[in-house]
Amino acid sequence: MQKTILSIAGKPGLYQLVSRGKNNLIVEALDETHKRMPAFATDRVTSLADIAMYTDAEDVPLMTILAALRDKEEGKVCSLNFKKCSSKELREYFADILPDFDRDRVHDSDIRKLFTWYNILVNNGITDFEEEMKPTEGDNIDDRQDKPAEEE
Repeated sequence: MQKTILSIAGKPGLYQLVSRGKNNLIVEALDETHKRMPAFATDRVTSLADIAMYTDAEDVPLMTILAALRDKEEGKVCSLNFKKCSSKELREYFADILPDFDRDRVHDSDIRKLFTWYNILVNNGITDFEEEMKPTEGDNIDDRQDKPAEEE
């Protein structure tokens, strides 16, 4: 079953789409609480499948990067203590996963957020990033495939 995993600006963590209401989405937190709540049109909600990171060539979909991280970590949570390591250590580790990432446009906070999201997904048993999180289907699916995804 395909899962729609979402990031909501201003709210920590990740959320899974549970249902769609008339004026909102019902989402469930991917943490130990599994709390359900509405997400409204005023919230900046982004599907992880619609996010990409800058490289020196083309932007790389987040799912591809998460899969590379999963392969490096053998499906376990991130071994790097990314919250406390230096910028140099963080970037060297990330370069093993995505060697040609754009060093000017990808910030340390972006890399830390990626690792945080990866750990949340792994802790929730979501590791088949390529299959489980394809771009969401909706009224504008064709538009999304033509436009590059935004960086979070």
